[in-house]
Amino acid sequence: MDPLFWPSETNSFRRFTPESLAAIEERIAEKKKQQAKVNQENKDQAVEEDKLTPQLDLKTCKKLPSLYGDVPVELIGEPLEDIDPYYSDHKTFMVINKRRTIFRFTATPALCIVGPFNPVRRAAIKILTHS
Repeated sequence: MDPLFWPSETNSFRRFTPESLAAIEERIAEKKKQQAKVNQENKDQAVEEDKLTPQLDLKTCKKLPSLYGDVPVELIGEPLEDIDPYYSDHKTFMVINKRRTIFRFTATPALCIVGPFNPVRRAAIKILTHS
């Protein structure tokens, strides 16, 4: 790729926060409204949409490509907003370890009680992603 179009130092890594989760939930609600509207308009017509697919270079358990730049030291092992556009309307977040391996977790409550920001769950994620 041409470096003019994709700078090597992209700052696309942001912490996963309650505000991030609220934004994802808003996108999910908006998508459901749009889907209901389209379904109502096109009951009789079979319309194929362009469905987004996950990027192959950002799969779980793969190394983060150098194309995305270096992960800041303070964000290694921390929950981050997903940089794959496919997951923009999925309740997920990603964690990148020291070896630049991508891990993806759901942001729904585990065991129906332990949310993604619970200290116990955060500790478990750190243990799971520790190399």
